[in-house]
Amino acid sequence: MDTIIVVMQKSKKTGLFEKELQTLNISKYEQYILNIYALEEDNNEIFLNIKLTTPKDVLDWEYNAIYDHYDIGIFEKLGYTIKECEEEYNPTWEISLNYTDNEIQLLNNVNNILQLHFDELEEVYNIIKDKEGEYKNEE
Repeated sequence: MDTIIVVMQKSKKTGLFEKELQTLNISKYEQYILNIYALEEDNNEIFLNIKLTTPKDVLDWEYNAIYDHYDIGIFEKLGYTIKECEEEYNPTWEISLNYTDNEIQLLNNVNNILQLHFDELEEVYNIIKDKEGEYKNEE
């Protein structure tokens, strides 16, 4: 079953949503999206911002371990801007990319980002599964 996500444009001045740009039918990994919105910059370029997170709440030790082993470089190599959002309860990353009105291209970009995020988290979970003792000793 697909999840319909409405892409809204947010005002840079007020932070309020101003208008609907388009809808996306996401069929995989939608549970990794914390939020998604578009923002017009001063140069009139519109960027899509996607906050990605974990599919479930993480334990305290997992929080740092996930950040330590998550490779944001995989997104940077593809030209995306990415930053860690450490103010969130679970590990979260905000990815920014050029917005396009082309629904197929935008959907492909979002699906590619979701697949990369899923693959990277799976790898991170594999790496940290036996590291609980290391991280609990740091606390």
